[in-house]
Amino acid sequence: MNTRKNDFISILSLFTSVSTLLCCALPALLVVLGLGAVVAGIVSDVPFLIALSQNKEWVFVFAFLIMGINFYLLYFRKKKQISCEYVPGKKETACEVASRWSKVILWISFSLLIIGFFVSYLLIPILRAFE
Repeated sequence: MNTRKNDFISILSLFTSVSTLLCCALPALLVVLGLGAVVAGIVSDVPFLIALSQNKEWVFVFAFLIMGINFYLLYFRKKKQISCEYVPGKKETACEVASRWSKVILWISFSLLIIGFFVSYLLIPILRAFE
């Protein structure tokens, strides 16, 4: 049960970081690049993006919260002893492989979240400063 909870939080952090890209970063980046018609087409096909964009502060707060919980669970919490058997001929146990993949997915999710935050909140003020 405990591993299912960890897996759920890992998957949730990935989807929340992707949602910050879809709702906030991608449309802002397309508008900055002069592709406003593309944004209008995307919003007409996927109208829930409007609701996400209107509440982007909450989306980012939730995404950072879930990401923080995931970092805590993966790096800082004391791991319980889980019996992972070594398979003859394999260098790693299934637990080691799963842990490595969890870390890879976590860092990809965190990178997507930071990109979304940068484009949503920092890119336009930086570009205006150079005008």
